Amino acid sequence: MELLECKNLCKEFDNKPVLQDVNLKIPRGKIIGLLGKNGAGKSTLIKLINDLLTPTSGEILINGEKPGVKSKEIISYLPERTYLDKEMTIKQVIKYFEEFYKNFDSQKAIKLLKDLDLDINKKISKMSKGMQEKLQLILVMSRSAELYILDEPLGGVDPATRDYILDTILSNFSEGASVIISTHLISDIERILDDVILVDKGKIILTSSADELRNKEKTSIDEIFRRYFKC
Repeated sequence: MELLECKNLCKEFDNKPVLQDVNLKIPRGKIIGLLGKNGAGKSTLIKLINDLLTPTSGEILINGEKPGVKSKEIISYLPERTYLDKEMTIKQVIKYFEEFYKNFDSQKAIKLLKDLDLDINKKISKMSKGMQEKLQLILVMSRSAELYILDEPLGGVDPATRDYILDTILSNFSEGASVIISTHLISDIERILDDVILVDKGKIILTSSADELRNKEKTSIDEIFRRYFKC
């Protein structure tokens, strides 16, 4: 059984198609780049998988079941925008995650935060944007999930923070789990990808092993992306 499967998935807003006939299978144990320009439909697909939107037609199956309570238990989701209450301290947020998610490892989160020399009594509002991004990623990656979905985790942060984020992803996802990373910043992320999915105007236009695609095209994923989208 596939970890995630989309069958003829469509989504419309005000009778305008945003996703069209998406057919997709996500196996276990892979880091997958969901790649496309802004507005291509990546975030809509992610919200559908996370049961934050309802399909217009088609089907999503996670471990063979439709999105719901069970899928929320096994998916660890990093949204594009920060959702943390900035009046809370880091310690309070860790406590919240501990109470809300059975598979959250608070000791793992605290260790990763100590590596950053972050005081867990510090208010989120007193942290820089980059540090807030790191905190949110640590919280997401400290869950023992089967599927991690990260929506634009590199957006708006400096190159050093991007390296930290990639290393944190590589070092902390559960064995046998898969990671879907939605981004348009291909050059920063392609070194960690096993597979790639290209999305354009709501349609899947290519799925491939990253290595096979590079070997076939004799160039980087970033350059292939630029060719497809004429960037």
